[in-house]
Amino acid sequence: MAASGELSKAPARTPLISPVTLLRIVLVLALLAIWELLSRSGWLYRDVVPSLIAIGKALIGLLSSGEYYSNLGVTAAEIAAALAIGGGGGIVVGLLLGGNRFLSRAFEIYLYYLGPTPKIIFFPVMIMWFGVGSGSKVALGALSCFFPVALSVAAGMRQIDKVLIRVGRSFRADTRQMITKIYLPAMRHPIINGVRLGLGIALIGTLLAETKLSNQGIGFLIINAYSTFDMPRMYANLIVLFALAIGANVVVGRLGGLHTIRR
Repeated sequence: MAASGELSKAPARTPLISPVTLLRIVLVLALLAIWELLSRSGWLYRDVVPSLIAIGKALIGLLSSGEYYSNLGVTAAEIAAALAIGGGGGIVVGLLLGGNRFLSRAFEIYLYYLGPTPKIIFFPVMIMWFGVGSGSKVALGALSCFFPVALSVAAGMRQIDKVLIRVGRSFRADTRQMITKIYLPAMRHPIINGVRLGLGIALIGTLLAETKLSNQGIGFLIINAYSTFDMPRMYANLIVLFALAIGANVVVGRLGGLHTIRR
């Protein structure tokens, strides 16, 4: 009886792979198997769905090419500049709209109406204003990411505990101190979420601009591979881009987590 009691008290073993992780792995493997079956079936036009081996070879060739990294650097610089300009502007506007009811009622409606508008329609204007170089791509990316960041920050401002605001005012904190000591620390999650969403939209806007008018950048490489019907190279570019986007998203999310731990 004592032995059976000891056995019942033994801690349960933690599985090496959680059920959620296992399900994700199975889903990815199933998608890869379906892709390979479509590639070998001949149901689609030639090379529209290339084999995984062909995509793997193209991926190795892509990552071993110095030209690819130079184009990647161009796109990364454009996205970083777009996020800094559009995201920074969105944070400032969000703070103003969220902290001032009059400004919110007067101007926030424009953000809701213009936010869902496809920003690519403004690209001809950006070309006229900033030329055909990187400036127009940065401008389109900044315009794309401005709206989600501004709306997220404005909504976060309204969710700040009123007690914190009253405490800051009771200590006679000026506007700068209220922003740096009260608003921004209390809004780290809305800001991080807005930046993550803005990063994705800035990425889309910048790449779309590169596919329309450019001779460098990842968007140019993708549209060039498509134009020459080099499908394995096109999919290889998309895979790398997808992996980099996920990595950047994880980094931004971890920065918010580190800030929380430090506090």
